[in-house]
Amino acid sequence: MPTVLVSAPYMIPVIDQFRPLLERYGIELMIAPVSERLNEEELLALAGKFEGALCGDDQYTARVLEACAPRLKVISKWGTGIDSIDQQAAARLGIMIGRTPNAFTLPVADTVFGYMLAFVRRQPWMDRAMKQGIWDKIPGRSLSECTLGVIGVGNIGKAVIRRARAFGMHIFGNDIVEIAPDFIRENEFQMTSLEDLLHRADFVSLNCDLNPTSYHLMNQRTLAWMKPTAVLINTARGPVVDEPALVQALQNGVIAGAALDVFEKEPLPLDSPLRQMDNVMLAPHNANSSPAAWERVHRNTIRNLLIGLGFTPTDL
Repeated sequence: MPTVLVSAPYMIPVIDQFRPLLERYGIELMIAPVSERLNEEELLALAGKFEGALCGDDQYTARVLEACAPRLKVISKWGTGIDSIDQQAAARLGIMIGRTPNAFTLPVADTVFGYMLAFVRRQPWMDRAMKQGIWDKIPGRSLSECTLGVIGVGNIGKAVIRRARAFGMHIFGNDIVEIAPDFIRENEFQMTSLEDLLHRADFVSLNCDLNPTSYHLMNQRTLAWMKPTAVLINTARGPVVDEPALVQALQNGVIAGAALDVFEKEPLPLDSPLRQMDNVMLAPHNANSSPAAWERVHRNTIRNLLIGLGFTPTDL
């Protein structure tokens, strides 16, 4: 009877919905006490006790995977990003990794636009002033007057670009891989260098994966390339941004603002200077919020788990 460690925070509240299905495959569940993610030491304490994992952003390092092998056969990630799993070690140890590509494209792209609209139309700031008894007509702009720079033109980046085109924005893209010419022509935008994009954009949306080329992509040097009136939006991964450098850039007026759904350390520490900044919008890694998307990811995550355990699921 295979044992499966469940540590995906979004799956734990609904796991009973899938328990009868998993029991039909003879699977026993081990629910981890987790808030955001399990760190290396917490996983090491559980190593060797499970054949499969339904995980979130848990730190499956090489050290953890070696301790879990050979019993561990599959890690099924809830969502798309697998940067918290040492993929080379997993391949070496014969541990399958499952994920759901294109899992949250639509809600994340909507989140990017929610942030841009908030900054150009100034609703959060006017709402706050009105509730304090202040009648202040804060100047706003139309998105059609703005230039958007999209760093990472994958599924989410493409969805952001499609929305930006509908709003009449001027658009630049940047990626380390070649983007299909027909998509560029169809959506009337220009691919350019990172430096050129940052010089031109009023909004910079980070939509790239976290990998060695994107770690701290936004740092003191690259933030200085941005306009002093520009806003940085990060719905990708926290470590794409050097957070202390961003704090310094915001404090010194190097850039005008930021909208952040992800952070280098999550949950964001209570003493983070970002919490005290009026020109920063924050969210608790929640850009994926969508009941329809969640349900699809729940089912695909379990399907990947079953396949990794050697079953052929026909009832998902």
